Amino acid sequence: METTKFEIRGPAFATCNCAWGCPCQFNALPTTGRCEALWAMRIDKGNFNGVRLDGLVWGTLFSWPGAVHEGNGKVQLFLEEQASADQRQALETIGAGQVSAEGTFFQIFAAMAPHLQPSVTAAIDFDCDIEAGKAHLKVRDLVEAEGTPIRNKITGIESRSRVVLPGGFEYREAEYISGDTLTLDKAAIKLDLKESHAHVYYAAWDNDGVIAV
Repeated sequence: METTKFEIRGPAFATCNCAWGCPCQFNALPTTGRCEALWAMRIDKGNFNGVRLDGLVWGTLFSWPGAVHEGNGKVQLFLEEQASADQRQALETIGAGQVSAEGTFFQIFAAMAPHLQPSVTAAIDFDCDIEAGKAHLKVRDLVEAEGTPIRNKITGIESRSRVVLPGGFEYREAEYISGDTLTLDKAAIKLDLKESHAHVYYAAWDNDGVIAV
């Protein structure tokens, strides 16, 4: 059977409930023993088996009772309300890990978060400036999040961190920042995070995982 092909590229923003730096990024356990997270991306260039995805913003809310690798998590997908039925189906299929190789970003998170909550389509305001270490996300009635550079608690000076993971399944390089995240009425997963870990990066994936950029 012919494999459904996809490729998506664009800036991405993620927050979680870990302290700055997120030990999970280095195969350690989460700061609080459990994981809560937000992930969002603007697809500057994307295609799913002939369906164009350019310009769409989408993302997910996640929650696990323990570490991600222990599974039993919940996930709620969101995407822009102007997405067509074909585009929505494409993003839901990608997000569910159905067309990704084992051990890649979407396949891992789908396998570890089997409890699917209803997808949400809404107006989305998203900006992600990787070089500045800043991001903004507002999904109407669902979630609001801000990302800013980490600052020294004594001097107030920005403390910039660029992390390289040569074998990373989410990214090869990311700017680590500070995030604030608050979910709203339509969120099936509740997050209320202040000055927690966040990162921004240029995402590039296909069926086989991260694409070198």
